[in-house]
Amino acid sequence: MSKKFKEAKGITLAPLRPHLKWIVVGFAFFISLGSIWYTNNLVEQIREREQRQIEIYASSLEFLATASDNFLMIFDEIVSANHTVPVILTDISGAPEFHRNLPKADRLMGEEKSEYLNLEIGRMREEREPIEVTLTDDAGNVYGTKFIYYKNSFLLSQLTYYPYIQLSIIALFGVITFLILNYLRKVEQDHVWVGLAKETAHQLGTPLSSLMAWSEYFKDLYPEQKEALLEFDKDVDRLKVITDRFSSIGSEPQLAKFNIVDTIDEIVIYLQKRLSTKIQMTVSAFPGRDIEARIHQSLFAWVIENLCKNAADAMEGKGSIHISVLRANEGRIAVDVKDTGKGIPKKKIVNVFRPGYTTKKRGWGLGLTLAKRIIEQYHQGKIFVKHSEINKGTTFRIYLNG
Repeated sequence: MSKKFKEAKGITLAPLRPHLKWIVVGFAFFISLGSIWYTNNLVEQIREREQRQIEIYASSLEFLATASDNFLMIFDEIVSANHTVPVILTDISGAPEFHRNLPKADRLMGEEKSEYLNLEIGRMREEREPIEVTLTDDAGNVYGTKFIYYKNSFLLSQLTYYPYIQLSIIALFGVITFLILNYLRKVEQDHVWVGLAKETAHQLGTPLSSLMAWSEYFKDLYPEQKEALLEFDKDVDRLKVITDRFSSIGSEPQLAKFNIVDTIDEIVIYLQKRLSTKIQMTVSAFPGRDIEARIHQSLFAWVIENLCKNAADAMEGKGSIHISVLRANEGRIAVDVKDTGKGIPKKKIVNVFRPGYTTKKRGWGLGLTLAKRIIEQYHQGKIFVKHSEINKGTTFRIYLNG
């Protein structure tokens, strides 16, 4: 197989991947319908055969019974071959005279047996109309009328419910399989995230140590360049923060109580100098500034930075970002990040936290995915799109534990 063919094949299949699960579900649905149709068709054939069998019994009785004395004997002989269909023979008043394939009735005696048979007659009447048997003598004179009540055999009843039981078992197996595969996929993703984060922190560690050493060297060599070296140190400190973030993702971060408003103020001060001067950033708090939450300060700052940078991109460098902090129910803290950008289409909101989803030409689509992981897995909180309107802006909400 040539390289070009492989590439062409990959391009052909790629658009189908998001719809693959629906194709599988649709295929399974049609298989289920086929199974139900086939079983119902089989049940209908057996039901018609059992009905014809009882009708043959009735016709045989009308033909053979020439006297009331030998009627029950003949009936017993005719139905003796029936080992499946429950049958009750009654007189014209509905009193039971004979029954077959009712094991419980065989174990009862006297009044209990009569009550049980009458109850079964009522059930059989609801399921099927009884067959009327007219008894005549050799001369053609009618001397009696009997009724044959019957219902579906146990085998037929089993077949009626079999496809639904079968589909329920298949569905349960499918759900369990899906949950297991989803769990394994999640574990695999976690391992990839952790491995990537640890490796990134490790790779940054060596040049960072070198830069710190060079900073001290240049301070001694060029003391007159104090201002330039100060900016150099700020960039080194920034690299330290980034390394710390990746290191924290690669391990279990330790949460602590911090004033969430003060933390956000520091982030805003840092971002305000690095975003467009046409973007106005504000922070508000209710009922006051003394609001604490359990966070990992460095990772939480990363989340706010990602949301603000995405907002700046959505506003194309012009607009406002407002961050509000308030106390929510059950001791939680709510943080809203609101922008005046171009908004997110409703059909795309469900995808914003999905890995690889991005509207940027050069984006990786990992910023919001990381934010969701940091808030929901490390902080046991929640992050979601609270509101979005095209050409008016988007609001992300974060819930943290107080």
